[in-house]
Amino acid sequence: MDDPGFDSRAHAELTYLEERLGELDPDQVEVSTSAGVLKLDLSDGTKVVINSHRAAGQIWMAAVATAWHFDPLADGRWVAARTGDELRPTLVRLLRERTGVDVAL
Repeated sequence: MDDPGFDSRAHAELTYLEERLGELDPDQVEVSTSAGVLKLDLSDGTKVVINSHRAAGQIWMAAVATAWHFDPLADGRWVAARTGDELRPTLVRLLRERTGVDVAL
């Protein structure tokens, strides 16, 4: 995938996540963005950082001493090749485990 294609797709994914997560109670999940980086401050003190990394062609997510590198698939999903984890379900699980919040992504 070329850089403009990746940038467009990554931007769309991060925007989608920001919009959906922005609907949650800010006392449970506080959402902020800065310079294309999506930051989540969870009610239990956990910090989640999600950003696109053009050079690697991936979306990176870090939380709870764990990092994921999600590759774009042709079907629109972002999947970590090393673990098989998908971005959205992984984020949903993390939010549920840490805050009890259930969100559909």
